[in-house]
Amino acid sequence: MLKNLLKNKTKVFFGILLLSLLVAIRAFENTIFYDPFLAYFKTNYSHLPLPNINSIKLFFSMGFRYYLNSIISLGLLRLLFNDSKIMKFSIFLYSIFGIIFMVAFFFVLIKFGETNKMNLFYIRRFIIQPILLILFIPAFYYQKKMK
Repeated sequence: MLKNLLKNKTKVFFGILLLSLLVAIRAFENTIFYDPFLAYFKTNYSHLPLPNINSIKLFFSMGFRYYLNSIISLGLLRLLFNDSKIMKFSIFLYSIFGIIFMVAFFFVLIKFGETNKMNLFYIRRFIIQPILLILFIPAFYYQKKMK
């Protein structure tokens, strides 16, 4: 009983630690990452032109942020489910979605930037926020319950 309690305390500690890391990424996003869209989307952007960007710097910054969020999210999924099949599937999904989101973001930015600001906003949200984690946890929980 005591070992089980200590095991759960450890899981709770690491869960809080991983969630704190996600919060820290969000809290220090202005200093850690290059993203001219942070300030832009906080304004009345529908009437403003797109900010000047360094595409290469933005690509690597957003990719790095997605990578960090993905690694932390995978850690949380491992902590919650401890299932190698779920982990392999999650790694596959994070990889595929990362490629799709990055390609879609830069395609919309380059081809339709001024006319599709809302699409840029939402695609960017999927890249910079751990939205997939919010979707995966209930989905995997439901799947586990159904087995």
